[in-house]
Amino acid sequence: MSRDHVQSAERSADNAEAPFLELLARGASADAYEQPVLLARAEGRPPERIAALEQAKLLALRVRSEIEGRRRREAELSALFETAHDLAGLRDLDAVLQAIVQRARSLLGTDVAYLSLNDEARGDTYMRVTEGSVAARFQQLRLGMGEGLGGLVAQTARPYVTDDYFKDERFQHTQAIDGGVRDEGLVAILGVPLMIGPQVIGVLFAADRRARVFEREQIALLGSFAALAAAAIDTANWLAETRSALDRLGRANEIIRDRSGVIERASDVHDRLAELVLRGGGVHDVAAAVSEVLDGTVEFCEPGDAPTTAVEASRAEGHAVRHGDDWIAAVAAGGELLGALVLRGHPGLDPVDQRTLERAAMVTSLLLLARRSASEAEQRVRGELLDDLLDARDRDPRLLRERAARLHADLDGPHVVLAARLDATAADADQEAAARRRLWSAASHLATTRHGLAAARDGGTVLLLPLGPGDTATTLARRTAKDLGTAVHGQVTVGASAPVERLAARPDLVAAAYAEGLRCLDALRLLGRAGDGAAAEDFGFLGLLLAGDRDIAGFVDRTIGRVVAYDERRGTDLVRTLDAYFACGMSPARTKDDLHVHVNTVAQRLERVGRLLGDDWQSPARALEIQLALRLHRLSSAAPH
Repeated sequence: MSRDHVQSAERSADNAEAPFLELLARGASADAYEQPVLLARAEGRPPERIAALEQAKLLALRVRSEIEGRRRREAELSALFETAHDLAGLRDLDAVLQAIVQRARSLLGTDVAYLSLNDEARGDTYMRVTEGSVAARFQQLRLGMGEGLGGLVAQTARPYVTDDYFKDERFQHTQAIDGGVRDEGLVAILGVPLMIGPQVIGVLFAADRRARVFEREQIALLGSFAALAAAAIDTANWLAETRSALDRLGRANEIIRDRSGVIERASDVHDRLAELVLRGGGVHDVAAAVSEVLDGTVEFCEPGDAPTTAVEASRAEGHAVRHGDDWIAAVAAGGELLGALVLRGHPGLDPVDQRTLERAAMVTSLLLLARRSASEAEQRVRGELLDDLLDARDRDPRLLRERAARLHADLDGPHVVLAARLDATAADADQEAAARRRLWSAASHLATTRHGLAAARDGGTVLLLPLGPGDTATTLARRTAKDLGTAVHGQVTVGASAPVERLAARPDLVAAAYAEGLRCLDALRLLGRAGDGAAAEDFGFLGLLLAGDRDIAGFVDRTIGRVVAYDERRGTDLVRTLDAYFACGMSPARTKDDLHVHVNTVAQRLERVGRLLGDDWQSPARALEIQLALRLHRLSSAAPH
C-alpha cells in the first residue's frame, strides 16, 4: 500500500466520527445513524472511508445506548426516591399507592398499571388502584383467590409475565377475569407480589394492549415499586393498630377517672407509667412500678413462659384473668402476642386493681412496639447506608460521614467488608426466607453493637465492620462466622476483604471489597470449610487471584477456554473429566472409577482435550496452569449471578 493511500485512510478514520458526534449532540434516533454510511456509499466514497464510518457508527450507537441507559436508571432512581419520600411522610395511603402505580406505568412505558389487594374477610381480591384503565368492568373486578395471573403470583410469591394472556395456560382462566381483560384490551401482563414478610397481600401489575416482552430490569423495577407499596400498606396498618391501642388506653384512663373513690390511686398509677414511658423505661420497669402500686409481685413473661390457657383467655377477652392464686394479663398488639404480665399470689384482686394490671399490660405492649420500631428503623437506616456505599460511586463524602456519624460509625477508619451466608439447606421457600431473616437480624445486631453497617444482599448478608487494634481481616471473619452461627443456631460461612479505609471519599472501594469477600466465601465452600471465616490472605497463591482487580476470566479463557466452549456447544463432560483426571493423580484407571465410565471413554475424552489444548498439555508447567484455571472456573461458576 502506498504512503498516499495510507494517509488517505488515516484521514478517513479521523473524520469518520464527526457526523456521529453531531447526531449524539442533538439526540437523534437510532435510525439516523445509518444516514452517513448510506450517503458515503451513494457518493462512491473509498472502501476505507465506508469502513471507518461503519466502525464509528457502531461506537456511537454504543455511546447512545449507554447514555439512554443512564438516563433511564436516573429516572427510575428518582421515582423510587420520590416514592420513598411519600412513604416517609405518609398521610393518605390512597395517594401514595396512586403515585406508585402512576410512576410504574410511566417508567415501564405500559398502557395500564394497576394494583390489587387481598380481602381476607371476603376471601377474594379486588382492584385498589388503576392507572390508564378505560373499562369500568375491569376497574371493578373482584377475583377469587388463586384465579388469573394474579393468583399465580400470589400462590408462588414470585413475579410472572405473559406475552399473550389469552394463549397462556399456566394460570386459571375464569369468565369474569377474561371478560374484564378483554374489555380493557390487554395482551401482555406482568405481575409482581406485594409482600409483608412472607405473606402476599396483593399484586402490582403493568400491562400493554399489544404483545410485549418485559425485560429483567423492568421486572426488577416493578418489584421495587411493589416493595414500596407493601411498605406503605404495612405502615398504614401499623398506624391504625397504634391508634387503636391508644384509643383503648384512653378508654381505660376514662374508666379509672370515673371511679372517684379510687381517683388518687389511679392517678398515681398513671403518673408512674407516664414517667416510665417519658424517660424511656423498659417492660421490667413497668412490672416493678405496678408491683409497688398493687403491693404484690408483678413479672413480665415472654410468650410461652406463662400458662398458655390463661394467656389466650386474657388475649381473647381483653382483660386480666385469674389463674389459681395469680392474675394474668396478656401483652398483645394487632393480634400478635408479645408476652404477659403475671401478678403472683394475689387472688383477691378488686376491679380497680384488675384494670391497673390491664393498663400496665397495654403500656408494656406500646413500649415493646416502640422498641421494636426503633430497632427496625435503625437496621433499615444502616442497611440503606451500606446499600448506597455498595451501589453508588458518586456520593457527597460530607453527607456520607454525617449519615454514618448518626449511626456511631466512622467511615474514615479501617474497615473490612464481610460476605456471610447460611450453609444449611431449607426444606421449602418459607423456611429459607425465615432463615435468611434470622441471619439478617443477627447481622444487624452485630453491626449495631460494633459500630458497623449491615445489609441483606445476594441471598445472604453483607457487613461493614471496623477493624479493631490487633485484629486482622482473617480474625474478624472467623469471629463473625462464630458469632452469627451461634445466633442463628447453624453454620454461617464468612468471606472477608482486605482492610479498606477512607470509604466516605472512595465509596467505590466498598463494592470492590464486597466482590473480594464473595470470592473468598465461594473459595471456602469449594474447599469444604463451611461454617468458617477467611480472607484472601488465607489462600496463599490463590489468594493473590482472589484479591484485587485480576483478569481471572481472561486467564481461565486463555488456559481452558476451548475445552469449556466445546462442552457448551456439544454438551460433553471434558471439563469434569479434566477435574477428575488431575484429582486422581493423572491416572486414567482411577479416573474411570471416579467418573463411573469405561477407561476407553476416559482415553477418548483426554485425546479430545489434547487436540483442543495442544500435545504438551500434560507437561508440568501446562498441567499446573490448567489445574489452577479449573479451580478458578469452579469458583466463577459458583459465584451468585
